[in-house]
Amino acid sequence: MKRIKKILGITLLVLCTAISIGAVLNYPKLTVLTGYSAKNMCSSIFIADRSYEFTDANDNNFSPVNLADDEVNIKKKSVTASVFGLKERKAVYREGVGSVLVNDDFDIDAPYPKPVRNKTNKNLPFPYGDLPQKDTVFTEINLKTLQKAVDFGFENIEIAKTRSVMVLYKNQIIAERYANGYNASSRFLGWSMTKSVLATLFGIREFEGKINLNQKTTLDEWINDDRSNITIDHLLHMNSGLEWDEDYGSLSDVNLMLFEAEDMTITQAKKKAVAQPNEIWNYSSGTTNLLSGILRKQFETHQEYLDFPYKALIDRIGMNSMILEMDMSGNYVGSSYCWATTRDWAKFGLLYLNEGNWNGDQIFDAKWTNYVRTPAPNSEGKYGGHFWLNAGGFYPDAPRDMFSVNGFQGQRVFIIPSKELVIVRFGLIGDAGFDFNNFLKQIVNAID
Repeated sequence: MKRIKKILGITLLVLCTAISIGAVLNYPKLTVLTGYSAKNMCSSIFIADRSYEFTDANDNNFSPVNLADDEVNIKKKSVTASVFGLKERKAVYREGVGSVLVNDDFDIDAPYPKPVRNKTNKNLPFPYGDLPQKDTVFTEINLKTLQKAVDFGFENIEIAKTRSVMVLYKNQIIAERYANGYNASSRFLGWSMTKSVLATLFGIREFEGKINLNQKTTLDEWINDDRSNITIDHLLHMNSGLEWDEDYGSLSDVNLMLFEAEDMTITQAKKKAVAQPNEIWNYSSGTTNLLSGILRKQFETHQEYLDFPYKALIDRIGMNSMILEMDMSGNYVGSSYCWATTRDWAKFGLLYLNEGNWNGDQIFDAKWTNYVRTPAPNSEGKYGGHFWLNAGGFYPDAPRDMFSVNGFQGQRVFIIPSKELVIVRFGLIGDAGFDFNNFLKQIVNAID
């Protein structure tokens, strides 16, 4: 017995030593790991109204994030995360602007500006108001095929990890389903779907005659070099030629921006040019946050910038559950942090299906829809103006005119004009574990 205990003791010691060595060797990466855990836990609890236990077992339960321990302070609305006591990070929730990772210099008790919201209930049927949608019979829909397609989205739920599916045809919901624990009131993080929301604000500004997409950015950092030739159009199409590393598995540009930067709008601006505009296509979350900073400079006051997305778009079309989160410097994190219900994300898709017209209110020029659907140079037909495209046939069995709003872990809003369809799916895994091609094929086949 003593020998067994000795062997177990030695084994435990070796294991602890290995863990300690691994932690030390990867210490710089812990800032990303603990930052992700704290931020996601904080937003999940205080925005999505999920419990600590649920978030820990689901949203944060993947390697290596599941190594982090989170401590929740309900009274102060904060979450502190660490790994074996190392690299402690704190996220704080603030009403109206969501959760933010903070550093030691950030005063969590200081007053802060927040957007003015106008969540007026409209006495109209969905999607234009808060009443139930009108009963409509579409004889061209094969309901059995449609139901089979929706069921496919939830098959092998532990693998597919689908949380919600919604299908809309001719502005009407024809299918809606949620996994256990979710419902029509559940908010979902769109991750990079936020990029398309941010881009839409530029479309609105252009429609208002307040901005020219072909104008140069005139950033102070770029005045004396070739970067001064970069336009807003180049940035919207990810064709700036700027250096950027969008690798989520390392201490890359995107991770250092999201989990370290106080001001996320300047990270991309500091990068050197590795090509001329339109020579290369390079997907960059830094570019979107740079655009958020450019948008902020369009307004005379910070308050006007904060109000604009809600006044011009979000509350204007009744996406009342939607909330954009900010960084420590008061900039919207346009690359990644926007929450809304499935139905409100669907409204965003419908806005594009109807080319910017929302029940008679023209939100942006109809030509803007064509703009975001036009393939960016060198993108192989897969990316437009901050929207993803199927022009290159990435999903071979889906219509080529399909374009979409995409986010990390398989968040999607697909817009298919030729079929008058909007398809929404939320989950915890993307193309690596979910067969979107088959899913889309079955839904499209359900429409005769």
